[in-house]
Amino acid sequence: MPISPAYQPDPQFTVLGEGFFDPVSPSDFPQTRLRYRNDRAARTIGLASLTDEAWLGHFGRFLPLPDNINPPVAMRYHGHQFRSYNPDLGDGRGFLFAQVREAGRGRLLDLGTKGSGQTPWSRSGDGRLTLKGGVREVLATSLLEALGVPTSRSFSLVETGEALDRNDEPSPTRGAVLTRLSHSHIRFGTFQRHAFEERPDRITALIDHVIANYYPGLEAAQDRPVALLEAVIGRMARLTGAWMAAGFVHGVLNTDNMNITGESFDYGPYRFLPRNDPNFVAAYFDHGGLYSFGRQAEAVFWNLRQLGGCFSLVSPPEPLVEALNLFAGVYRTELARAMRARLGVESRGVDADAELVQAAFQALAAGGDLLRWEPFFFDWFGGDEGRALAGPRGSLYREEPFAAFRELLAAYRPVNPAGLSHPYFAGEDPQELIYDAIEAIWAQIDQQDDWSLFEAKLVAIEAAREAYGLSDD
Repeated sequence: MPISPAYQPDPQFTVLGEGFFDPVSPSDFPQTRLRYRNDRAARTIGLASLTDEAWLGHFGRFLPLPDNINPPVAMRYHGHQFRSYNPDLGDGRGFLFAQVREAGRGRLLDLGTKGSGQTPWSRSGDGRLTLKGGVREVLATSLLEALGVPTSRSFSLVETGEALDRNDEPSPTRGAVLTRLSHSHIRFGTFQRHAFEERPDRITALIDHVIANYYPGLEAAQDRPVALLEAVIGRMARLTGAWMAAGFVHGVLNTDNMNITGESFDYGPYRFLPRNDPNFVAAYFDHGGLYSFGRQAEAVFWNLRQLGGCFSLVSPPEPLVEALNLFAGVYRTELARAMRARLGVESRGVDADAELVQAAFQALAAGGDLLRWEPFFFDWFGGDEGRALAGPRGSLYREEPFAAFRELLAAYRPVNPAGLSHPYFAGEDPQELIYDAIEAIWAQIDQQDDWSLFEAKLVAIEAAREAYGLSDD
């Protein structure tokens, strides 16, 4: 089997033992047809040399990787869903398949699944994923990575030959299984389960596990729960700021969809903003706008408070509250950092950056229906006013509501002046994932089994990733 020497198995989660997971078996699918493999991600963990046949064996049939988790495990957790506590959660259509070390960086990474079959936590669900859902997640993670958002990476998408019935899309619809590569699948809800069960010993064990594997710099901390909470707050503030700069609405910011390494994951009814709208919602069932674009920071902070409540079982509450009070300030800093990164300019200090961010949001609002979110950042990347004014939206940018933004941005230096020579910036418009475009990609797959639009979109997004230079890779 062609496994590279760069492959470094390290199944750490199962060391936690009883109470944290349940061994499960993957479904035996009627067929396995490879629809997407992420070789760039696979190279980081020594699996890019796998043949398609071997790939399907591991990520379609889930034959164990060497010296790794066997059998797979469904992780146990609880969670608040739209702020109502649900003690009946857990991996219901996925499992932790493997853990590996990232080549060159040594980070512990997870290979987790979505749509791999029923588990003890499936409740009445079939444990499956629709092919459309898998296609949407591949597209989301690709563009988010290109825009500098900390995110899980879609690693593999395999069509399973099943016909699935769903209430929220035309049925029967095609089935698939997705494998994602993520820094961690340990959720806020993982801690909530053990708090609900009044098991401070397990909370302590989980804190120790998280620090050892994801925050080793905290090993010597005097109050480890507080130190960990502060670190997670920093990661979540960074993630939320990146969502806002990307014009991204996750849609379902429940505590079981927040992980302790601050990565965005589990993409269901997500949307990218067509235009600036703080009240924009992604989920059709979010009737009250709880997780609207403009309320995402509020939602994340609420979830962090629930995590802090779990830690209060093993640490005095006062320093935990002090840590939580840091979120607003850290978030403002991270939002400014993310917006500057999207504009491709260097910092000019806290006050100046905050003023630029406010002016950018005001400019986006002033554009109204005439200005889509993503083209704004594409036009102004690198702070090149001449390029922006010469483009298709130049006449709009010359109007008075954009004057303050133009004046402030003119004082900033580009991070990479040579970056604008990338062929990506020669076009008039950037890559976007507006709802109608995703539907068009899916319609071509669904009706004609034609994957050309999907594949072309991924190639174009990869060009955007290279041009912007915002991703970790």
